[in-house]
Amino acid sequence: MTVGRAAFAQDESIQRIEPGPRMSMAVVHGNTVYLAGQVSRNAGGKSVGEQTKDILSIIDGYLAQAGTDKTKLLTANIWLADIATFNEMNAVWDAWVAPGSTPARATVEAKLASPQYTVEIMVTAAR
Repeated sequence: MTVGRAAFAQDESIQRIEPGPRMSMAVVHGNTVYLAGQVSRNAGGKSVGEQTKDILSIIDGYLAQAGTDKTKLLTANIWLADIATFNEMNAVWDAWVAPGSTPARATVEAKLASPQYTVEIMVTAAR
C-alpha cells in the first residue's frame, strides 16, 4: 500500500520513504527515523560547502516527510573525500544544525562512490 511518497512494508510499523530495489531513502520504525547516506543532487562536482548545503536541504526534506526535523537529530555520520575540507563542511553544518540540539556525530575521510561527490551525510532522528 502506498500513501503519498511513503510505502508500507507488510509490517505496518515500518514506513519506507522512497523505497528502491537497493535501499530506501528513509525508514521510520516507531519513533526513530533512519536516513540513508545522502550525497548532493544539485551540486555534484562543486565545492564541499555547496555540496553540504545541498545535502542538508535534502535531509530537511526527508525528515519533514517522516514527521520530524533537525531539532530531533540523534546521530550523524559524515564522510569526506578529503579530510582537509573538514572546516569548510563544518562552516555549513554549524549554520544549519539547531543550537542546543546537536547530535552525536562522527566525521571521517573515505573514498566515496563517485569522484564528483566530496561529502556524504547520514542521520538518525527521533519523531
